[in-house]
Amino acid sequence: MKLIAGRLDYLISQLSDLIDQIPDENLEDAWKVMQGVYYDLYILQAIQQSRQNVQPGDTLSREEALQFLHF
Repeated sequence: MKLIAGRLDYLISQLSDLIDQIPDENLEDAWKVMQGVYYDLYILQAIQQSRQNVQPGDTLSREEALQFLHF
């Protein structure tokens, strides 16, 4: 895992320079490639935050939510 973390750290440090080198007409293609990763990381961060903030009893089961909606 340290190898992967090191590669990601290196890529992150070089990312702004690499983006500046991409011609404007290719930026949309680059975004299409990176879009899935961006959204995955966004969702992963939201899941991690919810694990820290949500306590047992803070959420409703499906049945409880349906009962709440009906009344």
